[in-house]
Parts: sequence; C-alpha cells; structure tokens
Amino acid sequence: MNRASAFTHTDAYFIDRADAGRRLAAMLLPYRVEQPLVLALPRGGVPVAYEIAHALAAPLDILVVRKLGVPGQRELAMGAIATGGVCVLDAAIIQALGITPRQIEEVRAEESIELERRQRALRGDRPPPDVRDRTIILVDDGLATGSTARAALRALRQEQPRRLVLAAPVCARESAQALQTDADAIVCALTPDNFFAVGAWYEHFGQTSDQEVLDLLQRAGRERTGGNA
Repeated sequence: MNRASAFTHTDAYFIDRADAGRRLAAMLLPYRVEQPLVLALPRGGVPVAYEIAHALAAPLDILVVRKLGVPGQRELAMGAIATGGVCVLDAAIIQALGITPRQIEEVRAEESIELERRQRALRGDRPPPDVRDRTIILVDDGLATGSTARAALRALRQEQPRRLVLAAPVCARESAQALQTDADAIVCALTPDNFFAVGAWYEHFGQTSDQEVLDLLQRAGRERTGGNA
C-alpha cells in the first residue's frame, strides 16, 4: 500500500476552525479528482471539514467517535471507541497510571451509551454513508494523542474504502507518524515541535455546538443539491 504524508513545519496560527479548514483544503485539492467523501469527527472537526468539502465539491458527513477518558482525568485519553465495536486502547497510559480492566470497562460502557445518544442526536434517521471503494477524507480540528482518529480509521477500514486520508490542521508529530499504519495518507498543515494542545494553535477555539454541526451538515447538503447556502 502506498502511504504518503504531507507535513509542513511552521509556527503559524489559525484564526478559527473555518480558517483552518480553508488552509487545509488547499493542501487536499489534488484529491478532488477522486470525488472523495469528507467525514468529520464531531463536533470540532465539522467546521473544518465543511470548508474542505466546499473546496473539493464533495459530500460531507460525520463519523461519531468517543474518547475513553482516564478516570479522574477525563480530558486525558486512554483510548477511544467507534461504531462497529471498534475499541482502541493506549497501553502505555493504562500501564503508567495503573488503570484496571474493570475501570476500562466501566468507562467503555458509559461512553458506548453516549456514542449511541450522540449518533441519534446528530444523524437522526439518516443511514451511515457508504464508504466502500471510495476515497475518504477523515477530518478533525487537531491531532493530539491520536486515539479517536485511530478508532475512526479502524472502523472505516472495516468498510473497505479505496483510500483513507486523515486530515487535520495541526498534528502532534509523533501521533501523526504513528497513525501512518492506519491511514493511507496523512495531511497536516502544522506539525509544531512543541505541540502543547490543539487549542493552543487557534486564536478562537470555542466549543462547537450540536446545532452548529447540524446547520453545517444541512448547508453542505443544500450546496450539493443546488439550493441556497
């Protein structure tokens, strides 16, 4: 399998997720000829992915993934789950923090319920997109540990796409390199030496709401069908 990555090395910042999406879209234009499907990781990945889908004249949809947070430190990921029963665990973090199998299962059960709830809230009755034999561009607003992206990529791989491209405006270099075994290509606008956190590379990094996700999905659909944006 031909694996390629596109990394740039600069200390520039993004104004917001829309700005990041437009800048990332310019790097993804070569994929337009493949008529890709753009899939966003909600919620933060959706405003980025909307700009990419618009630039590539591609359909936009979402793939819901849930981070498995460390007990007592929920912002720190020890893994992630995705549709299709996919579960990815970070063995190094689990071992270093002494997290027990029972604790992992408790968090997994809780997040599985939330995964289903969020899918109903954001997808409604819409069936999941057909990714078989298609080029898929999976988008998030940044790549830190890579747990959620890895779970998403593995869930998608089960559906036999033609090509899996992972795209994010800013990526921790080690995580992006590690994910090259799961993606056919990784495209990052920034891979800073000192990553810190995704939000550190945005001037405005407020939380994306469910309503914003739904609005952007509807707008993308109207643009595809020739309706008003």
